[in-house]
Amino acid sequence: MRVLLDTNVLVRATGNSQGPGREVLLRRLTPPHVIVVSNFLLDELRRVLAYPRVQRIHGLTAEESESYVRDVGSVAELVDVPGSPFQVKHDPDDDPIIAAAVYGRVDALCTLDRHLRRPEVTSFCGQFNVRVLTDVELLSELQVP
Repeated sequence: MRVLLDTNVLVRATGNSQGPGREVLLRRLTPPHVIVVSNFLLDELRRVLAYPRVQRIHGLTAEESESYVRDVGSVAELVDVPGSPFQVKHDPDDDPIIAAAVYGRVDALCTLDRHLRRPEVTSFCGQFNVRVLTDVELLSELQVP
């Protein structure tokens, strides 16, 4: 299964975490599964992990955050995103996430972002066989034999 983990899931999956986001990340790291990322996603992850509030919550130093971003980038497939095929009306900042999912030919976009779960977004993604799931939904699927 090819999966794009949105920034909000990747932040919840840092090494100090123990929730569903971390479990999804660990399960996706083993073949034949592939985690797909884009440069935009890695840059956004780096930016969000630098927020003092996020560093306090996750107990990460700036060096640990940067190491985590590098680790994610090294185990994931980096997809080239030439442009956005869709515009998320309620949050245009999410356009590059949709683009990475489509160009990365993922099976699932794992996100907690409510804008990416709107009917018009899930319908567009469905045209490319991309399902939009939360970390809990994806984890539930992974546990079914």
